[in-house]
Parts: sequence; C-alpha cells; structure tokens
Amino acid sequence: MGIVTSRPESHIEVVTVDFPPVNALPVRGWFDLAEAIENAGKDPDVHAVVLRAEGRGFNAGVDIKELQRGTGYEALVGANRGCYAAFGAVYDCAVPVIAAVHGFCLGGGIGLAGNADVVVASDDATFGVPEVERGALGAATHLARLVPPHLLRTLYFTARTVGAGELLGYGSVYRVVPRAELDEAALDVARDIAKKDTRVIRAAKEALNGIDPQDVHRSYRFEQGFTFELNLLGASDEARQKFLDDKDT
Repeated sequence: MGIVTSRPESHIEVVTVDFPPVNALPVRGWFDLAEAIENAGKDPDVHAVVLRAEGRGFNAGVDIKELQRGTGYEALVGANRGCYAAFGAVYDCAVPVIAAVHGFCLGGGIGLAGNADVVVASDDATFGVPEVERGALGAATHLARLVPPHLLRTLYFTARTVGAGELLGYGSVYRVVPRAELDEAALDVARDIAKKDTRVIRAAKEALNGIDPQDVHRSYRFEQGFTFELNLLGASDEARQKFLDDKDT
C-alpha cells in the first residue's frame, strides 16, 4: 500500500498508486508520488513512465478526513504543496508520462492526468472536479487540458463528470479500452516511446513544455490561493464536514 514502483520491462518504469479504499492521498502520499516520478525521470535507463492505480478508481483527490483531523491550516498547506509537487513532477518529468486511468479520476486525479503526456483510459473511467462541493478550488488548470472551455466551466460549476469516451472525441484521451486491457494498452504506448532514442525524446519533452501556451505551475498556484481564502472564511471547513457527515448517514 502506498506508492510502488516497478520495472516490468526494459526502460519502462511503472508507478502505482495504492491507497485504499478510493486512492484519496494523504499529504505524505502526494510527496511520495512526486518523488517516485522525479526519480524515474532522472534515471537514464528509464525512457517512459506509466502512472497507474490499484483499487476502485485512479484517484479521488486529497484525503479529506486528514484535513478535518488537523488543527489550524498545517494539513491544508501540506495538501496544497503536496498536490503542487505531484502535478509538477508529472509535467516536468524528463521522460513522457502515460496515465492509465480507470474508474473515477477526480480532483487531484485530474491534476495528474491533465499534466500527463498521454492518457489511456478504461471504458468505465470518468473525469471531473468536485471541488466546489468540498469548499475548494483547483485543478481547473489541468481540466482545461482535457476539455473545451465551456465544458470546463460547466463541469467545474456543477461538479459533474464526463466519460472517457467523450474525452476520446476531444483527443485528450488517446485510447479507451476495456478495463482488463488498460495496463497492456498503457504499456503498449510506453514501449513505442521507449524504443526510440531517449536523448531525442527527452529533448522533445523539454521542447514541448517550453512552447506550452499555459504555465501550469503558475496558474495552479493561483487557483490554490482561492482555496486558502475560502478556508479562512470557514466555507471550506463547513463543506468538507458536510461531505463526511453525508457519507456516514
């Protein structure tokens, strides 16, 4: 349980997220994930990274229970910094990152998938940002990389989700496959990348990031400021507690 790395075949690093029951990551988990991806990119023998998850879904965001257990804002600051580190690690990884998404991909999951270089999804995968129902803002930066502008706003304001099949039509998801075939589909893309000259691929990754029209680091940090503001107003704490209370009833 936690963040597990493996090397199933030459030049491909697989990073697996496993935080039962729903892969809602604690603060330490986000930093561990960032470290695993950064280390993979630094290894000259790694030519591609597959980011996947065990369990019911790819990622359910931050561990809200951890936030509610804490006093003051230490846990919130930790979650903000941890997410920033993990999302940035995916984006800045020296080699391409292929996200293999199954089940739900929510909140922090959007930050990971939206910053990945390639997204492969199972046919049961859904994507969305329920932040407004949790008293927070964030990951619009990354959702904007997956859906058109007006759909982004609709999903953001309503907290609704969109299926992998629709994202396939937008081109933000590369392939949609049955869940049992997801890992192999992600590895298939990784193999295609890994067999190429890694010096060229690493240069290409840096070049593509350099011409990206959106500074994902700055825009996400801007979003986080509003989340902290909502916490100061008490709105976030009320929304998080209501979510937890509703789950227990």
